[in-house]
Amino acid sequence: MVVTAAVAAVLSTMAATGAPAPGQAPDKPAIRYTEYGIPHIIASDWAGLGTGYGYAAAKDNICTLADTYLMVNAQRSRYLGPDGKASPGEHQNTTTNLNSDIYFQRMNDNRVVERLIDLPAPNGPEPEVKEAIRGYVQGYNRYLAETGVDHITDPACRGKAWVRPITELDVYRHAHAEIIMGTADVLLDGQVNAAPPGASAAASAATSAAAPPASSAAETASKIRDAMAVSRQQSMGSNALAVGSQGVSGGTSMLLANPHFPWQGKNRMWQSQLTIPGRINVSGASLLGFPAVNIGHNDDVAWSHTVATVAPFGLFDVQVDPLRPTNYLVDGAWEAMTSQQVGVDVLNADGSIGRVNRTLWATRYGPVTTQVLTVPLPWVVSAHAVRDVNMDNLRALNTWFRLDQAKDVDEVVNTLETTQGVPFFNTVASDRKGNALYADIQATPNITDEHARSCLTLTGQALFNQVLRLPNVPPVSIFDGKRSACDWPTDPNAVAPGLLDPHRQPRLIRKDFVGNANDSAWLANPEQPLSFPRVMGDTAAPRSLRTQELILTAQKRINGTDGLPGRGFTPENMRQLLFADNSRAADLALDATVTMCRAQPFGLILVDGQLVNVSEACPILAGWKSHDFTADSRGSWLFENYWYALLDGQSVEKLPWRIPFDPNDPVHTPNSLDSGSSAVRDAFGRTVIAFRNAGIPLNAALSDVQKITRNGEQIPIHGAVHELGVLNVVTPGSVDGTMDITFGSSFVQQVRFTADGPPQASSVLAYSQSANPNSPHYADQTKLFSAGQWVTERFTEEQIAASPALEVKVLN
Repeated sequence: MVVTAAVAAVLSTMAATGAPAPGQAPDKPAIRYTEYGIPHIIASDWAGLGTGYGYAAAKDNICTLADTYLMVNAQRSRYLGPDGKASPGEHQNTTTNLNSDIYFQRMNDNRVVERLIDLPAPNGPEPEVKEAIRGYVQGYNRYLAETGVDHITDPACRGKAWVRPITELDVYRHAHAEIIMGTADVLLDGQVNAAPPGASAAASAATSAAAPPASSAAETASKIRDAMAVSRQQSMGSNALAVGSQGVSGGTSMLLANPHFPWQGKNRMWQSQLTIPGRINVSGASLLGFPAVNIGHNDDVAWSHTVATVAPFGLFDVQVDPLRPTNYLVDGAWEAMTSQQVGVDVLNADGSIGRVNRTLWATRYGPVTTQVLTVPLPWVVSAHAVRDVNMDNLRALNTWFRLDQAKDVDEVVNTLETTQGVPFFNTVASDRKGNALYADIQATPNITDEHARSCLTLTGQALFNQVLRLPNVPPVSIFDGKRSACDWPTDPNAVAPGLLDPHRQPRLIRKDFVGNANDSAWLANPEQPLSFPRVMGDTAAPRSLRTQELILTAQKRINGTDGLPGRGFTPENMRQLLFADNSRAADLALDATVTMCRAQPFGLILVDGQLVNVSEACPILAGWKSHDFTADSRGSWLFENYWYALLDGQSVEKLPWRIPFDPNDPVHTPNSLDSGSSAVRDAFGRTVIAFRNAGIPLNAALSDVQKITRNGEQIPIHGAVHELGVLNVVTPGSVDGTMDITFGSSFVQQVRFTADGPPQASSVLAYSQSANPNSPHYADQTKLFSAGQWVTERFTEEQIAASPALEVKVLN
């Protein structure tokens, strides 16, 4: 390589500090920090790589990590009180500290994670995973020892008794908690609060009904479905687009990674580059505390994940003995549930430490639950047990370590099939050879369509099947627990018992494009629809507006019909199209809404007994011709609130469209909103009333109302909620009583491969590297994101050495 004088000077400085020469394995792990605090960690082995990762991650986010270790060790109530809020799953603050502690203490008492660690690979961690985690613990503890608890600069945990050195078991417990989080929010409270009824109550109920009638089954299924739909709207999501050789201009393939993750708490992502010369060189981001890259690229492959439509759990309806409701019927014989006493320490109001004990119950299928999200499942005639496909999954660690080293998309598929560790995600990837891959190969319950038909209860049929289908809602199964044959069978081709054969799971490799925006695999590319078992999602059903927007964006760019110069994707236009923040909802409905507004006599609408003048709003929406949610857009905030009012909790296809959904044209239907509909008129009138009552101008710029606060500074944030069909999703919510951004675009990365040379990548971490308000990297990338700007990645050794911000930390 050609080394400029400036680079030579930097290399000389690195050598003086003990840092390795470019391309050489160092004697000691080294962390090279470049712009925006991005660490490039290099070591001679996996343990050293983990050490550098652990040290750098703790430096940026020790309070968030320490809080997470407190959670998985079931000690939140001991230090923070039982009534505080915990976030064990995908969402924020979904349960109490006490319920969270009971949940994790049960697993810890049962040594769930310890048993998994001891298994041989692929079900247990591979040697390189163990080495990296051992190093991670050393690096984390080294940072804590050097800094001291009392001198941590983040006030969130400075001087706190719960900040302590960690063990390898802490890290594995954290990894396991992340793997099972797709089930935790849905069923945690129901499991830890499940208690049998009194015998007399059960007997009385048993005489009144031997089984719920079909109407009751449908009602229960509808409630669960609706609760799941709301949960999905408020939880993690993502877009990912892989473009092959036929869809790029000036390269062999490209990838856009756009995961939508929480902006606070344990599910924040953190960016790094990990290098062992000659063994691994990978750049991207991971969930905090994972010494690997979950979403990113190496020299030959780039990949991302999106939340899939597989329910990672299933329920089993077990008939209970009316006189002894902790006995249940299986194959004509009564079995006794197992009971388990679980106790945790609790901080009392007077500062003393108390103890809370609960009795938890389980069947052969798994723990008993009396609740799915907010929907009760009464333990009377029957009880419901939970089986979680990821409860025995630490394989995901092996999955990501192997993905970090993959050479092409075929190796990606092989990794997914042989580990079956991906917990509830799709995988989208591109490689240097010009291939674009979509794969929904993950840990999936072994529920074939035949098995479902044989074993679903009445409620299960209504919930699982097409009758109550909604886009993005996983098909939850409820099986007949009276028959042992209805348990998930073991497939000889699967890695572990109860998993679906990975060869039955959908995948697609193309040269134009594939993508996913959290709908099922059906339309990864509309030219080649996929089929798969129902447990993995729906087919021939409406797609979300965000899925439509992703597909149309790809098609128009490849065809050159989007108004931009040329045909095919380049790094510049891929970045431009994501941050254009175009709204598919506005494309479909804005004109009809303006027509409705202008058609009102004297500009007046009578809604809910109140007469409102909407004439001021008509030219505002008519002038919003760009249909975008960029920071300076006017009319976008008015349209977003109106759209929410029009939806009123229902799915898009239920709106008053003149042309309904057509499974033969799923990307363009439904369309043509009925401008004469009373629902359209009333929703608009209510929105104008709400704006005036709140004192918000109807023409408010998005930057005036959608912001995030960093150290007292309000930073405008562009983008919109999922329902608007904007790819760059951001969702406002309450953070410590203040409206802020709670989740959305997080680690956004664009990668291009060419026939030779290093990959070309740019990225932006929307909420920045550190949650510490005293860190220089608390808001720097957030401001970049606000301005629609990206960080040009430094991947090669020469690029890293040339950084004007270079700082080197050698862990001697």
